[in-house]
Amino acid sequence: MVTQKPPRPWVVDTAVVIAGIGLGATIGLALIAETRSELVAAGGIAIFLGNLTAMAGTYLALVMVVLVSRIPAVERSVGQDRLVRWHRRLSPWPLSLIGAHVVLTTIGYAQADKSGALHQLGTFLSSYPDMAEAIVAFGIMVVIGVLSIRALRARLRREVWWTIHLWMYLALALAFLHEIALGPSFVGHPLARAVWIVVWLATAGLVLAYRVGLPLLRSYRHRLKVVEVRREAPGVTSIVCSGRDLDRLAVSGGQFMLWRFLARGIWWQAHPYSISALPRSPYIRLTVKEVGDHSGALAKLHPGTRVMVEGPYGAFTRHVQHHKLAALVAAGIGVTALRALLEDLPGGPGGAHPVVIVRASRPADLVFHSELATLVKHKRGELHEVVGSRDEVSFDEAALRSLVPDIAKRDLYVCGPEGFVESVVGIARRLGVAPEAVHHEAFSL
Repeated sequence: MVTQKPPRPWVVDTAVVIAGIGLGATIGLALIAETRSELVAAGGIAIFLGNLTAMAGTYLALVMVVLVSRIPAVERSVGQDRLVRWHRRLSPWPLSLIGAHVVLTTIGYAQADKSGALHQLGTFLSSYPDMAEAIVAFGIMVVIGVLSIRALRARLRREVWWTIHLWMYLALALAFLHEIALGPSFVGHPLARAVWIVVWLATAGLVLAYRVGLPLLRSYRHRLKVVEVRREAPGVTSIVCSGRDLDRLAVSGGQFMLWRFLARGIWWQAHPYSISALPRSPYIRLTVKEVGDHSGALAKLHPGTRVMVEGPYGAFTRHVQHHKLAALVAAGIGVTALRALLEDLPGGPGGAHPVVIVRASRPADLVFHSELATLVKHKRGELHEVVGSRDEVSFDEAALRSLVPDIAKRDLYVCGPEGFVESVVGIARRLGVAPEAVHHEAFSL
């Protein structure tokens, strides 16, 4: 079996440096495009600031796209969950800067024409080429930005959220056309225009290569199809797939893939599900909890259904381990990633001797009990099942210290619902676990 390459921190450091240089160059383009006479003219300062915010905002929007373009070396070193968090934290800046561009540019041209802002907006729409495309692009960005507010996002089904997000690519394409046609940094500056085109084409190339091309190639190579659908617990189903050359699929325990099942009604959706066991050629298994339309439909799949995949993704693996010993904590369907990770940890006298803790509300919700028990015994570890409601059985600082007395000397892996993960990570840090030894993956939209 091909093993996955370990994370390379220098890849992330290099990417950050390149992104910083790119932002500096983008701001530089806006600065050199202005002349002193343009700045001192009526509305000149506002127009200049409008151009500056447009350049910075669209560049940061490109960075957001790159963060989720699934570049393998970056994924291995950072993990998709962290990349998505960075994507979310960065997201207010492009929208705010582009919004500032709209306001500042309108004010600047209104001052230059000695007219009102609303009149100037009408003039833009009726007299300036490519302005309608810019308005549409900005409108799409505003809608996506509003729906990204956590309270609203939580109310959306993942399928709806994914579809809405696809419109961002159209918004960026329209913004690019508008910027190239009217941007002061590019009108009369052919070299700057050529560089900007290359940057945008390179970003589009990354998306097409890693989010379209590589998944198609990988799906063709492995030719996956469903061979068994098995109920593991109430609302929890395992799907076993068979395929070709699965020993060439470089997957580590704890990772997930994006699965697209070519069945009626769900063929157009790709959802992230953890691999619940290391591939054993010709089989690979994923396990899902029925929490939505897509996951519910998987329980009704028929053997023979073709499958397309992206990945594997995620840095929730043994490759990020700092200490020899490990503790693994999971709640709910988080046990799927934990089970595969446990299988992948080193065994024997010098192994990880894992302490495995599984949290469930009811005995019926415990998944993979026998598999976990067998693996824990083989890895010379301990298995603890904490069962009961939150009111009946608390999982607090005292409980974790009791179950793992030497937790400060171990790497801690936590997987489960977002609130559970945040709670356990906070407890672990209070118990002295070093930040670099805490690895977590939360299931959320």
